[in-house]
Amino acid sequence: MNNFGFNLFSDTFGVVVTYTLGEWSEIISLFFMAITVEYVTGIAASMKEQQGSISQYGFWRLARKGLMLLVIMLAHRMDILLDTDLMMTGAIYFYLANEFISITENYGRLGLPLPVFLKQMIQVLRSKGEGL
Repeated sequence: MNNFGFNLFSDTFGVVVTYTLGEWSEIISLFFMAITVEYVTGIAASMKEQQGSISQYGFWRLARKGLMLLVIMLAHRMDILLDTDLMMTGAIYFYLANEFISITENYGRLGLPLPVFLKQMIQVLRSKGEGL
């Protein structure tokens, strides 16, 4: 790809990301890191347990991540409409808690140790999530 094509692609990508998610922040970075770790650990745990087709499992896991991103994008547009910063941040925190719980479960399925305080924190998040 020539230099013009690369610049056009990267500029277009930047515009799309900025339009859909707004200004890049550390919480967005953490969210993308969490969904990546959850995806990798979920695939690894499924491979270890030999559960069905890995490609089918991976597809549904990616589809779920895509739907989470759609909700976050929608929340960002609602923030713009209502002139707030609450909707997108709240949606990201909600999904982050779910991703952390899932990562913890995947670690358990893989037989990896987790610190006790982390297990307790996940239990608190899980119990608060059940009340919603």
